[in-house]
Amino acid sequence: MRIFDVRFSISVHRLNQLPQDDLPEVAFAGRSNVGKSSLLNRILDRRDYIKVSGKPGKTQGLNFFLCDERLYFVDLPGYGFARVSRAMREDWGELIASYLEKRRQLKAVVVIMDIRHPATEQDGQLLAWLAEKSIPAICVYTKADKLSGNERGRQATLLDAGHSLTPERRILFSAKTGLGKDALLAEIARLVDDKQENRLP
Repeated sequence: MRIFDVRFSISVHRLNQLPQDDLPEVAFAGRSNVGKSSLLNRILDRRDYIKVSGKPGKTQGLNFFLCDERLYFVDLPGYGFARVSRAMREDWGELIASYLEKRRQLKAVVVIMDIRHPATEQDGQLLAWLAEKSIPAICVYTKADKLSGNERGRQATLLDAGHSLTPERRILFSAKTGLGKDALLAEIARLVDDKQENRLP
């Protein structure tokens, strides 16, 4: 899978603003400052198209990007240090929780984690919540270029254990070198193609 054309569509702040077409959607979620904007720029083959900020919570609303007129990438606000499960609706917002739970066009959520940091309760709760709702999750460990090969392997193993994942269920990624880009796009394409039938509401 390769994306040739991308354009910003809309920043959604209310559910009634969601696109009305039936194109598939893939959402990108992660705690603040895990490299979500850099990842999106890399897989879109754009430099600074999605603004990178050092300030947590820079993304506001659900930002929809139309890719090749056939699917949307949806950039979700970073969920910071919120408790994602029980208090998700209060801390991450009713809008985001409702979108993830009810949006029938949603085919997968890319859950982004910084490989340099230990597994967090927030990420674990999000993964568990997605599994409970039968929403496919693609786990991506970003900033892999910042660690040596041996250290990268050790940190990946620790994250795997912390989230009960196997190496086949996650992708090592570097926005700087492009590591993992093709694997991530291939997994997105597989899930979009496999999920042509809409999820039950």
